[in-house]
Amino acid sequence: MTNNFSLLSLFTTGDIMTLVISLLLVAASVMSWAIIIEKFRLWRAQKRKAFKIDEKAPELYIDRAIRPYDRNLWFLSMVSYVAPFVGLFGTIWGVMDSFASIGVNQSVSIGVIAPGLATALGTTALGLIAAVPAAVAYQYFTRRADDLYDAMNDAVRETRLKK
Repeated sequence: MTNNFSLLSLFTTGDIMTLVISLLLVAASVMSWAIIIEKFRLWRAQKRKAFKIDEKAPELYIDRAIRPYDRNLWFLSMVSYVAPFVGLFGTIWGVMDSFASIGVNQSVSIGVIAPGLATALGTTALGLIAAVPAAVAYQYFTRRADDLYDAMNDAVRETRLKK
């Protein structure tokens, strides 16, 4: 008995719905990782550069300076909330496929049920693979941006108090 299990075939041998769900989750994960890498680069560059706050309009300057740190965080938040539900939809679809296979084959053998359940569990895993890093990164980068915003506002207040 040979085992011909392949992670790629798990998602590509199913129906079109499984393929669409899998591709959507992989695309969301790739885009999330691109944003995460871009944010790490942005924060690393920020360590080397000191902010000089404009005396005439400090609030406007702070808002503009913070924008790059907040940019695209909405996407990480969205993926962290939506991807598990998309994966769950894939799970339900795979279970429905397994039940349909039982009806067609008039058999409840593991060979009939296993392909649909494997796909179901695979889409669940893809949903979590996309959601967990996005959720962690969203919380981390949001906290850092908030801290930077607070530090800049504190600097403006200190400057005003010295005058």
